[in-house]
Amino acid sequence: MSYRVVLLGPPASGKGTVAAALSVTLQVAHVSTGQLFRETIRRGGLAGQAARQFIDKGQLVPDDVVIAIVREWLDDHGTKPEFIFDGFPRTVTQADAFDEMMAARSLTRPTVILIEVPAELTIERILGRLGCVNCAALYHAEFDPPRQAGVCDKCGGRLVRRADDTEATVRERLRWYTDLTLGVVSHYERAGGLQRVDGRQGKQQVFADVLRIVKS
Repeated sequence: MSYRVVLLGPPASGKGTVAAALSVTLQVAHVSTGQLFRETIRRGGLAGQAARQFIDKGQLVPDDVVIAIVREWLDDHGTKPEFIFDGFPRTVTQADAFDEMMAARSLTRPTVILIEVPAELTIERILGRLGCVNCAALYHAEFDPPRQAGVCDKCGGRLVRRADDTEATVRERLRWYTDLTLGVVSHYERAGGLQRVDGRQGKQQVFADVLRIVKS
């Protein structure tokens, strides 16, 4: 069985965590846009140079650059690539281009899953996030605290909150999501290929629901 999955959801919906767990369970590549950008920049070339100009300024990478990078990834992974995309497509333009890429390779539409989380819970989750300065392990002050306050369970490193995890920046990220990604949700709904999972549940249940949909 071939697995091609797209995970959608607002910030802090857990899609990155679910994608990583699916990758291990299904032995399929987890492809996040952040990872793709870093790898493309490291390799150099026109796409990497174009992406870096925007990332260095803290701006969204334009559709044409994102599409070129994803197309390059698909070309590098054989005629029938398997994947779990996390963070792509982010706009309707990207979704349209992705449909064309799949059709050009005679591939059926991917399994598209939306992890739904209310805005206020998204804000609560992000404002409570803590990260280790040494190993980058993530915790949450309320939902997933470390055994010792301020200390990483894995390496003993110091836990800090990201400087840009403020209510103002979180609401701005949610505005971006509403303006851009909800159009992608509608795109896949119209095509009849969207599945929904309740992201308010615990991590294990969200993963179990996603895995059940993917395997079905």
